[in-house]
Amino acid sequence: MSLLKWLFESQIHFGNKSIFVREIIGGLLGLASAILGMRRKVSAWPIGILGDGLLFTVFCGALFSFGQKSDHPALYGQAGRNLLLILVSFYGWVIWARNRRSGTSKPAVTPRWTTTREKLILLPLIVAGYFVFLQIFSALGEKYYGQWLYVDTWIFTGTALATFAMSRGYVEFWLVWVAVDIVGVPFAFAHGNYPTGILYGIYMPFVIWGFIYWLRIQKAEGAAKLTQEATPL
Repeated sequence: MSLLKWLFESQIHFGNKSIFVREIIGGLLGLASAILGMRRKVSAWPIGILGDGLLFTVFCGALFSFGQKSDHPALYGQAGRNLLLILVSFYGWVIWARNRRSGTSKPAVTPRWTTTREKLILLPLIVAGYFVFLQIFSALGEKYYGQWLYVDTWIFTGTALATFAMSRGYVEFWLVWVAVDIVGVPFAFAHGNYPTGILYGIYMPFVIWGFIYWLRIQKAEGAAKLTQEATPL
């Protein structure tokens, strides 16, 4: 059996439940990416892309499975979330890598709060995007998941916002992740994606820690910048 075939066929069984090995690997890579992102390491992006690629195949259901379609239903919001994460992560990778190649000793990104102008642009876009994606997922068939449709749409929209905000160094991106994790845990367990549910649960205290960590960096580097600007030449 080839490594690729093993990766797509292997499952771990718990009674009448089964979990794809690639879902576990994808979740671990996602956690590693988050830790590296907190440390402002450029390697967070390619590792995250690899993890999201694996999770995309999981949430596409029977398209990448070898069982009955009913055994592995597609969750379009979650699959779309991972696909969008891959695209946005390439953007973040380019931005952070470019900053690192600037010839300075500065980190790949400098944490900061969004400006009023940025809020006035982002908030209407995220609200409009939520309702657009809600209609798309409903048309694709997720309306049969009932109230979970609204949760799945928020996970998709919130993740897109958080990933973009991380690439720009917005401190608020950690708070958006908290809002995603709160609903992500029950959603994942309700649909049998246990490793993903556990990962969301692990993310919760971690993103709070990450928020505090970036907040301290923002305050420290902001104070240092003010000192430099106040120092006469």
